This record gives sequence, structure tokens and C-alpha cells, in this order.
Amino acid sequence: MAAAARIADEPAFVLHSHDWSESSLILETFCRHRGRVVLVAKGAKKPCSNFRPVLLPLQPLALTYTLAGDGSAEIHTLKGAEWLGGHVLPTGDALLSGLYMNELLLRLLARDDPHPALFDAYAGVVRVLASEHGDALEPVLRSFELLLLRAIGLLPSLAVQTMAAAPLHADQRYTLEPEGGLRAASAADRAGLPGHQWQALQRALDDSASPGATLRACAPVCAELKPQLRALLQYHCGSPMLRTRQLMLDLQAL
Repeated sequence: MAAAARIADEPAFVLHSHDWSESSLILETFCRHRGRVVLVAKGAKKPCSNFRPVLLPLQPLALTYTLAGDGSAEIHTLKGAEWLGGHVLPTGDALLSGLYMNELLLRLLARDDPHPALFDAYAGVVRVLASEHGDALEPVLRSFELLLLRAIGLLPSLAVQTMAAAPLHADQRYTLEPEGGLRAASAADRAGLPGHQWQALQRALDDSASPGATLRACAPVCAELKPQLRALLQYHCGSPMLRTRQLMLDLQAL
């Protein structure tokens, strides 16, 4: 019998875990070169397991696992996990924000579909969340939402009106809606941005040589972007509402 194919030292993050048996876990992971991968961590719940202190969300890991069968099965077997260090687990609002990103990836990314640039952006946001981030929390979340939507082909061009394919006027306001894309804003629209700011966001997204370009473009327009991107993301995630989003709303209502 041929030996199972082995993936070694794959950069990864744990997005979610749940019980598989009395002693094992099923892990949803986001891997740099492999995309979203499901693994079984056998014996991970045992007190003596080396996995117990390592398999935590929002922590950079190097995973080693074997592919099940011919590699086409959905669940593979974790063989090793090493914490790469660098930062501690985020807390408070930063922790909720990280779990929100994880839920977006779980709901929107197809399995085994690599997105290395998105992985790098996610890793960068996690580093910010674990630091003294100050006012950076909202800009990094908005930039990640934009990069995620673009990576999976759900973000229309921000340089033209979507339905009309007409150019944007620099000082006219436009709004991004789930079904119609970017359109001219009406008096009833609560959120929108001038054309020149949408165009600046598109230029930043196109600037692959500068990973921080999207973050810088988001910084001055976070408040206006937030409801528009949240509506677009929820539309593509479908029902029910994102659990982390509902938790944030519940905490704000206390």
C-alpha cells in the first residue's frame, strides 16, 4: 500500500474546532498554500496531548498532515502543529473582530481553494489585533473585508457604476448595494462615498505591490464603508446572521 501523501510545515491558522470524539477534534484551518482545509486532530483533547496548548484561533501555526486516501477526501489527519510565536491571543473587541474574520472565511471560502495573498492579509490583520492597535481596528477590518470580497470574485469594480458601466464623477456620491453593485446614491441612502474615494479604493486594491495601500485608503472612510460592506457580506453569507455580528450587536445593547 502506498504511503499517504504528506504536507509538511504548512503556514496556517485554526478558524474553528469542534469535538469529533471523546478525545479528538475536527479543525477548520486556513492554510497559505492549500486554502481552507479540514483536519482531524486525534487525541487532541487528552491532557497529555502536545496539540492542546497549540491549536488555538488567531495564532500562527506550521501544520503537518497526511492526505486521506487519494487526496480527494475532505478530512485529512493532523500529524504535527508548531506555534510560530510572535504575538499573544487578542482580547476584548480585537478578539471578537478576529472571530468575525474567521466566520467570514468559513462561510465564504470554498475548501481547498488557495488564496496566498488573502492569507498574508489575514495574518497581517491578526498581528494588528494582537498589538496595541489604537485606532487601527476599523481600518484593518474594512481592508480585510474588501480583500476577501475581491479574492472570491464578489466585489464589483469600484471605478465604475456597476449596472450602467458608466464612469464615476469625482464629487457625486455613490453607494454599494448587494444586488445592484455601485450606483448613484439617492437622498434616502444613509451611506455612500464620493466617486473619487471609490476610485482611490479601487486603485489601492489594484496595487498588489503595496500590501498596505488598501488599509491606507480605508482609513478616512471607515464609517461610511462599514454598513455597505457588512450588508454585502451578509447578503453573500445568507441566513442566518453571522453569529459574531449578532454577538457584537447584543453586547452593544447591554
